Amino acid sequence: MIHPLSAGVMALYQAHAAAFERDRGAALIERAWLADFLAALPTATPRVLDIGCGTGVPIAGHLIEHGCRITGVDSSTALLARAAARFPEQAWIAADMRQLPCAGPFDGLIAWHSFFHLSPEDQRPMFAQFRRLAAPGAALMFTSGTTLGEAIGQLDGQPLYHGSLDSAEYRELLAANGFEVLRHVEWDAACGNATVWLARRT
Repeated sequence: MIHPLSAGVMALYQAHAAAFERDRGAALIERAWLADFLAALPTATPRVLDIGCGTGVPIAGHLIEHGCRITGVDSSTALLARAAARFPEQAWIAADMRQLPCAGPFDGLIAWHSFFHLSPEDQRPMFAQFRRLAAPGAALMFTSGTTLGEAIGQLDGQPLYHGSLDSAEYRELLAANGFEVLRHVEWDAACGNATVWLARRT
């Protein structure tokens, strides 16, 4: 059974966009991972799909500074409005990541602290979406949990759903959809204890 809070994630980010922007801030503790992601991109002027892009700060902004052309997708129009105001030359699309309307292929796909708001049941078919949208040699980076299950965090004092598969299943899904793992770290202490996957479309 899917946890009832999983259905409320999109509405929560819409209602609490200002709090998310405040709490997220502009600190870039992801810098080392983003450097690896940039190094894995197959072209000098890559098209990157930012799945769950939020306000575009700091991750999309950092990628833009390094020559990426961003298509950002988020379910929250309140967060997307902030992204579009900051980076009007990029593309910003309001959509559910489970039904990505984007036309690929992209040279990079990133889902940083967004993909893990899907239930385990909804995460599994996403890997076929990644395959559909990824150009040959494209980089894919996302954060996850480490074991199959669900956890509840907070956003502005409200319960916020997270889901995860276990690491072995992530590896199987990546391989089955044509991605090789370049780097994987669980509970990276240098990156806020994030569990990060970096893969390449073969």
